[in-house]
Amino acid sequence: MTVHFIGAGPGAPDLITVRGLRLIERCTVCLYAGSLVPREIVAAAPLGARVIDTAPLTLDEIIAEIETAHRDGAEVARVHSGDPSIYGAIAEQMRRLDRLGIPYDVTPGVPAFAAAAAALRRELTLPSVAQTVVLTRTATRSSEMPERESLERFAGTSATLAIHLSIANLARVVRELLPFYGSDCPVVVAYRVSWPDERLIRGTLADIRVQVKAAGITRTALILVGPALAGEGGTDSRLYAGDHHHVLRPRRSAG
Repeated sequence: MTVHFIGAGPGAPDLITVRGLRLIERCTVCLYAGSLVPREIVAAAPLGARVIDTAPLTLDEIIAEIETAHRDGAEVARVHSGDPSIYGAIAEQMRRLDRLGIPYDVTPGVPAFAAAAAALRRELTLPSVAQTVVLTRTATRSSEMPERESLERFAGTSATLAIHLSIANLARVVRELLPFYGSDCPVVVAYRVSWPDERLIRGTLADIRVQVKAAGITRTALILVGPALAGEGGTDSRLYAGDHHHVLRPRRSAG
């Protein structure tokens, strides 16, 4: 018996990995985060499977369900949204399973920032514009941020920022980033990317708050900030340049 932590991707049922889907199809117990994982994904569980929405459960209750499945010799699909390595809350579950001697593995998923970039048709790392993507969040009632991981510190790099779980703190995000990026810096608020009600609100640090307020978005949104979002400027990558040679594309002799 194994617990399979599975990243379901951003929401669209066809954006789960083949491995993740195959695991769900064979697991007779399926625990999923119902507020973020669409029911269509866990509908792939076998007929008669125990399928449980963990949104209203505590950690102790979730582990109790896994312990019961372990005693029964049942495989468990523990399905999380996006990629479980990013704000997936799986670390505390894995620590509990380690103490209980219950084996587990992890299957990655498409993260929200990658799905948002795809929906925008943007590359987040443009040569000479931005070559770093920072995945971060702001402090909330449920979880503080380490002091050394402030937005100001990250903003000083001019990197592309993917700010999770922070739409309720948008005013503070804008205030802290303005001195570094400037009022005309592109911002995108990506709401429920790949879901049927997906919205991509494009703006700048000067006007994004007004737009988001008008749209009534208060949760389940990612904030992307940085000049690379404009899709302009910079230089072409050297990867495919005609005068760039490497082991797979050796220099061609003249004539």
